[in-house]
Amino acid sequence: MKTIKEQARELNVRAEVDVLVVGAGPAGIIAAEAAAKDKSLKVMLLEQRGYMGGNLTIGLPILSFLGPKGNQVVKGAAQKFIDRMWAKGAASEHKPCKNHMSLTIIDPDQVKTVAWEMMDDAGVEVLLYVFVVDTIVENGKVKGVVIESKAGREVILAKTVIDCSGDGDVAFRAGVECNKGDENGGMQPPTLMFLMRGVEMQRLRDAICNEPEKYDMDVMPTSQFREGKFITVGLRGRILEAQQKGYKVPVARTILITGLGEDEIWVNMTRVSGVDSTDPVSYTKGEHDARVQMYEVMAYLKDFVPGFESAWLERSAAFMGIRESRVIVGKYVMTAQDILEQKRFDDAIAVAGYPVDIHHAKGGDCTMLFCEDAYQIPYGVLVPEKIEGLLVAGRCSAMDHEAMAATRVMSTCMALGEAAGTAARIAIADGVEVSAVDVTKVQQALLANDAYLNL
Repeated sequence: MKTIKEQARELNVRAEVDVLVVGAGPAGIIAAEAAAKDKSLKVMLLEQRGYMGGNLTIGLPILSFLGPKGNQVVKGAAQKFIDRMWAKGAASEHKPCKNHMSLTIIDPDQVKTVAWEMMDDAGVEVLLYVFVVDTIVENGKVKGVVIESKAGREVILAKTVIDCSGDGDVAFRAGVECNKGDENGGMQPPTLMFLMRGVEMQRLRDAICNEPEKYDMDVMPTSQFREGKFITVGLRGRILEAQQKGYKVPVARTILITGLGEDEIWVNMTRVSGVDSTDPVSYTKGEHDARVQMYEVMAYLKDFVPGFESAWLERSAAFMGIRESRVIVGKYVMTAQDILEQKRFDDAIAVAGYPVDIHHAKGGDCTMLFCEDAYQIPYGVLVPEKIEGLLVAGRCSAMDHEAMAATRVMSTCMALGEAAGTAARIAIADGVEVSAVDVTKVQQALLANDAYLNL
């Protein structure tokens, strides 16, 4: 590969802060808010897009606020976010769901406004339209990041950095060991969500409830579809019939999610295998192919699924939802066995209930492994194995391929973000590294904010 040597240059320090959060997705906005509870700290949040919210803004529901036994297992700051959304009429209740434990529908556009209100109320300084392109590490400790924007290349220094980038960008550039995918490097494929309007919802409900042999719903009982919000996972026979007739449906199951409007359905059925969100060429091809798939899926829905005959495309998400990319190697790496056996942890900082849900790297199907009860997540998954001054929260925390398939959902990411932000502020107050923070104090602070830890 041809190379060019870049000239060395001095970089301006744009800011010096106490806590710097990189990435304003579900984990990031909650982490920043949690860190800023100590009003004496200067907290900054960076985001590459022109709005906050990440995957909360692309039409996805929030899954698994409830656990397998029906009790609420994600509370605290994540629930307070939902409370803000409820106040605007922009979120549904937490509806129990056999496949996903629970379903919470949100208005993706209102998320952007609520995120701003949260940051304003918390006193967090937000900087949009910036990319983190390098990490400053001295003597094994992260000291800050290098950013790139239309203003050029600059530095932000911080006592603690929280990587909520989703792709582990800060950690990777700091030299933290990272993994991707399964034993063959295969990663769960991403999806481009899109919204259809004009859906005759009652016709769809009646088909599922009255003809379950034709409009099968995998493990979900028809009672879930008679009223209220719902998500479908099934209609395998309809897809097979369509594929036999030449329709290019890229998935094995029909995944439809009701919106807040009476005629709205968000469609979760595009799937581009082999996409690596850390490679711009791969990511670009994925976006292109997903948009081609979107029209193939719409043709299938209109011709094979009752209620879609006169429906139209209202809008598509601004970007694909990435299920998997880098995960760090942390002080503790959580496994699927930990989840399925509900392993107990003395340093638990979150509880989750979502099953192991692996979308296959090849083909259009998935594997789901269900838990008997909710499971704890330890503080060690947030802490890189060797580098100091850094926490990693969200789907890039320390999980193996199978465990990440469970912990990647947004409710869990928000809980991990709250834990990371809380730990960062306590470590600074106590004058210790985040790797050495008193986790009992972190737990007490989380419980004081109404979190659920099942201690």
